Amino acid sequence: MKNTYLYIFCLSLLSLGSCSLETEPMTPIDTSFYKTKEDAYVALVGCYDGMQVATGGAGMGVPVLSEVMSDDCFGGTGNSDGYNYAAIDEFDITRSPGDVDLLNTNWIAYYKGIYRCNMLLSKMDQIQWDGDTALRNTYESETKFIRAYLYFEMARLWGSVPLLTAPSSENVPQATPEEIYKVIAEDLVFASNNLPTEAYNAKPNGRITKWAAKSLLGRVYLYYTGYYGKTDLAGVVTKTQALAHLEDVIASSGHGLVADFSTLWPAASVEKYAGEANKEFVFSIKYTYTSDYNGNTDSNQWMVMFGMREFSSYPYGRGWGVTVNSKLWNAYSVTDTRRTASIIGVDEEKIKFDKKNSQREYTGYYNKKYSPMVNKEGVDLPIAMGSQFWDISQFQDYVVLRYSDVLLMAAELGSGSAQLYFDEVRERAYKENFVALPVNPENILNERRLEFALEGIRYYDLLRQGVGKASSAIAETTTLLNGGVPATKTISAGKIQETKGLIQIPNTQITLSGGVLKQNAGW
Repeated sequence: MKNTYLYIFCLSLLSLGSCSLETEPMTPIDTSFYKTKEDAYVALVGCYDGMQVATGGAGMGVPVLSEVMSDDCFGGTGNSDGYNYAAIDEFDITRSPGDVDLLNTNWIAYYKGIYRCNMLLSKMDQIQWDGDTALRNTYESETKFIRAYLYFEMARLWGSVPLLTAPSSENVPQATPEEIYKVIAEDLVFASNNLPTEAYNAKPNGRITKWAAKSLLGRVYLYYTGYYGKTDLAGVVTKTQALAHLEDVIASSGHGLVADFSTLWPAASVEKYAGEANKEFVFSIKYTYTSDYNGNTDSNQWMVMFGMREFSSYPYGRGWGVTVNSKLWNAYSVTDTRRTASIIGVDEEKIKFDKKNSQREYTGYYNKKYSPMVNKEGVDLPIAMGSQFWDISQFQDYVVLRYSDVLLMAAELGSGSAQLYFDEVRERAYKENFVALPVNPENILNERRLEFALEGIRYYDLLRQGVGKASSAIAETTTLLNGGVPATKTISAGKIQETKGLIQIPNTQITLSGGVLKQNAGW
């Protein structure tokens, strides 16, 4: 009897959207479908959809998890909720021993997306491109970027995962990190070299660009070489090459910083919002407000976790109460405009929050960058726009890469313009209060914390400094309010070191593999 393994779930669901890559696939098709350029476009939409679902509509949102695992957020949630977020926050499954499958839904969604990419890539030669080599290269590049992005997310979460580069139902063991990152690097190099050389424009189509590929390549290089202590990216990309890609983005992409940091975030700027196609956003994952409980998963379903616990106060909407560590608020200078643009301060903004008895690990601070929102009448924006479900229909895009990140990565990699790039980011933050600091690794890391706070970046920036340094930064014992009552919260450095900062592999996947998959240490 042939087994089917969830981590290589082979469902390919695609449909043709008129002009948007936000289309939800609904119609099952077979592999003989891949014939025309139009077929290839439909399949490409399915790959984008797989990435969208894996990042925003399935399981525990990875942007939330990466903040909870960092030193900037606590697991929070409701005082009577389960302890799954606490287990992740504290790297300790004994906090919620029944959660043997913390990220099983995520795992499945990632491999669904990867399967779609592998299927399209395997059919490139049979598609009738009618001599349009440029279109083929563009579609192949976008598909490889998506596959690289999905594998990069998985590799950062779990370390070693099964590596599939063709449609397959084999029960394969976990690949080594070097094998996984070699594929990621090769995919991103291909995309960097073959996507059109077109400068940024304000058309909000959500498509992957050459500049997104080059920027992600820089991020992958820094993480892999940092976390694994290597001198190059899996033998594919050197430090010099990684920097050259980033310098190309700076010189040729047309991207740049918006003048006012707060306008990057809807809840921080409201009517001044720069929009989802502004020049600073190098790559974002697109969402809409159309999700329902009948299989439509186009929305940002993790953002509700960052909302104030069961409480709205214009423009901030309600949510499930992942809380921000007060240490982050205190890390900002009072002259840094990013503090109030990034964090909701309940007392500082005189918000009459009355749900402390419902909130676990209350700190008085919440994520403003990714806060659900209400209109002036107090109606949740998804409802005001026509959705039936406020909680699963948040629609703010997830910004994966910003131009300020490109500047700071290039500075970190030793650009001859490092001080200029570093100053450019800080000058925007401090405006007339700007005081220059020397560009060095410590100052860059600190600046990255302040610039990218609550965007899902901080944890991996810490981890690539080494597990020991990361555990020292994250570990703490403090007193927080659980249901309005003071309680001790402990995050142990030893637990972080034991797990190497990685997350639990779902036990269902280990069982389905017949023990071929091996659990990560500490879980």
